[in-house]
Amino acid sequence: MRRQLVPAALLLPLALLAAACGGNSSAATSTGGRTDGKGSVTLDVGDQKGGSEAVLRAAGELKNLDYKIKWSTFTSGPPLLEAVNAKAVDIGGVGNTPPIFAAGADSRISIVAGYRGRAKGDTILVPKDSKLKKTADLKGRSVAVAQGSSAHYQLVASLKKAGLKLSDVEVKYLQPADALAAFTAGKVDAWAVWDPYTSQVLEGERGRVLTDGDDVTNGLTFQVAAPGALQDKKKVAAIGDYLERLRRAQDWVYEHPKEWAEVWAKDTGLPYEVALASVKRTNATRIPVALDKPLIASEQEIADTFTGLKLIPRKVDFGDFVDTRFNGDLPPSTTAPRPSRES
Repeated sequence: MRRQLVPAALLLPLALLAAACGGNSSAATSTGGRTDGKGSVTLDVGDQKGGSEAVLRAAGELKNLDYKIKWSTFTSGPPLLEAVNAKAVDIGGVGNTPPIFAAGADSRISIVAGYRGRAKGDTILVPKDSKLKKTADLKGRSVAVAQGSSAHYQLVASLKKAGLKLSDVEVKYLQPADALAAFTAGKVDAWAVWDPYTSQVLEGERGRVLTDGDDVTNGLTFQVAAPGALQDKKKVAAIGDYLERLRRAQDWVYEHPKEWAEVWAKDTGLPYEVALASVKRTNATRIPVALDKPLIASEQEIADTFTGLKLIPRKVDFGDFVDTRFNGDLPPSTTAPRPSRES
C-alpha cells in the first residue's frame, strides 16, 4: 500500500515545536512583543510558539504584573539558551536535553525550575503495516531521530532496555519536519520523536507506537535563567513571581485541556484534534517539582550518556548549573506526574 504523504502545510507549524526537546538548529529568533505591568523592571523572556506567553494569557496569569515582560520567540531550544548565555534573555523554557548541551559548551546558564510530566508522548513510531512488534525488532533497521534531542536519548535508553546499542540500528539524523516526511513516505523503518508529532501520526492513522518513554525517560522540562539576572534583586523578585504564575497556569491546563488545546492550535497552526490529543497525553500531565538530588542524578545520567556517545565534548556536572533558590515547598522530583487525560 502506498502511504499518504503529510500535507506540507502541516510540517511548518509542527517544525516550530521542535524546541521543547532540543537538538541542533540554526533557527532564528524574533521579538514577540511586550506585556505591560507596573514598575521599572522588564523581564526578558525567551519563548516558543504556543509556549509560555500563550499558556499564561489563556490561564489569565498575565494580569496585575509588578514588572513588564519583553517576549522573544525562538524556534528551538539551543538558540534560546544561546541568548540566555549572551544575556539577551533573562529566562526561558526548554526540555530536558538542551541545558546539557549548553553546559557542555560552557554556556553561562542556571536551571531555576523543573517540571515532571508523563513521557507517553515520547515514542518510537512505526508504520501501521510494519512487521516490527517490539523494540528488539529494530536491530538492523533504520530509525529517524533529531540528533542531540530528548528523542535521541529516549532511543538510546529504549534500545538499552531491549538489550541493544545505538550501533545496532541505522540511525538517520533528521530534524522533525524531514523525519516526518521520510516516515510517511516509508523511507525509514521507525521514528523516535515526541508530542505533538506523536499525536499527529496517531490521529492521522499513519503509524502506531512501538514503545514509549514512560519508565524510560524522566519527562522533565526546565526554566533556565541567565546568572546575571539572578544577581539583580529586582529581577530575582520578578523571576520568582513569573515562575509562580507558570505553575498556576500548568494547573489550569490540567483542569481545562480542551480550552488550552483550542488556544494552542490557534497559536501554532496545529489541527485541534492533534493539539487536544497531545495535551491529554503529555502537556496536561506536568507538575512543578523541586530541583533536588534525584533530579540532578537523572539529568546526569543523560549527560553521561551523550558524553559516552561523544556528542558532548566534555563531562558535564549537571549540578553545577542548578540554582535551587526557587524550590520553596515544591514536591520532590520523584513525585509521579499527573495521569494522562484520556476523557
